[in-house]
Amino acid sequence: MNKPPSRRKKVIPGASEEPKPAADSAKENNSGQDNPASATITVTAVEVRELTDQEQSLRLQLERQVERAFLSAGQALMELRDRRLYRSTHRTFEEYCRERFNYSRDAAYLKISATVVYENLQKFLPTIGRQIPMPTNERQLRFLAKAELEPAVQADVWQQAVEQAGNKIPSGRIVKDVVDRIRERTKVPNPYHIGEICILLPKDDPDLRGKAGYWGVVSHVGDYSCTVQTWDGDYTVKIEHLKLLELLDEDCQFMQQLCVRLRQLHQVASRDSSVDWLLQGLGKQAKPYLSSLQAKLLGTVEREYKIEWRQQK
Repeated sequence: MNKPPSRRKKVIPGASEEPKPAADSAKENNSGQDNPASATITVTAVEVRELTDQEQSLRLQLERQVERAFLSAGQALMELRDRRLYRSTHRTFEEYCRERFNYSRDAAYLKISATVVYENLQKFLPTIGRQIPMPTNERQLRFLAKAELEPAVQADVWQQAVEQAGNKIPSGRIVKDVVDRIRERTKVPNPYHIGEICILLPKDDPDLRGKAGYWGVVSHVGDYSCTVQTWDGDYTVKIEHLKLLELLDEDCQFMQQLCVRLRQLHQVASRDSSVDWLLQGLGKQAKPYLSSLQAKLLGTVEREYKIEWRQQK
């Protein structure tokens, strides 16, 4: 009778009966692993999901918020200034901005001016202009704000600057170049002459803040500006910030001499505070004469500080 085949493993001399590690098993199952050139690398694909309509809308909203941050700041500063909401803690708007936001006077007013220009661009750019990149900071609008162009012209300047920048947001330098070209093309001769008497009109010029009504003598005439001597200093201003007083030659000469007298008093470092009241009063009285009492007061103060004055003829 034949015996059934044995189920016992054949023992091979030198071989261990312990199970092989998983790594060894993997090697046996991957016949190509012994050859590095034929190794297989498994890459897991990551699906990039498109933005939903809601996400796309949110992204656009946030991007605009970032781009228009300077606009919000300018609008807020404008309201703080116009409604004098700083008055409970600070004497002036400039002091408030410096201590509260660490803004210099020029920086605060630049933000306000840039806001006005931005709003003009929104209003005067044509319908297709909605695709035109809009400013993202006040520096790009600095020269537009200082040029004081009409709102429609500001929009034209911005369009030209965008085109010059390759349909991208232009730098402040590019905007300045366009502004200079337009102003040169529409150049108007400066109507003022040295020796004439003018009144300062501050408008939106921060350098003239508090100088409304000051009169002065034109000492220099440039292409777009004049230097004017007043009782408390020299101011270089644009011609649109001046109003000419149409006076006779002898009246101009009287006010020129009066300006010299007031400036001499202002240079006295040890002067009494009451002298400043006199200087400010006469410095805003744009008339080619002094009353009898004004003349006596001015003469008395000059003698007090040993200032000799001889009327020029």
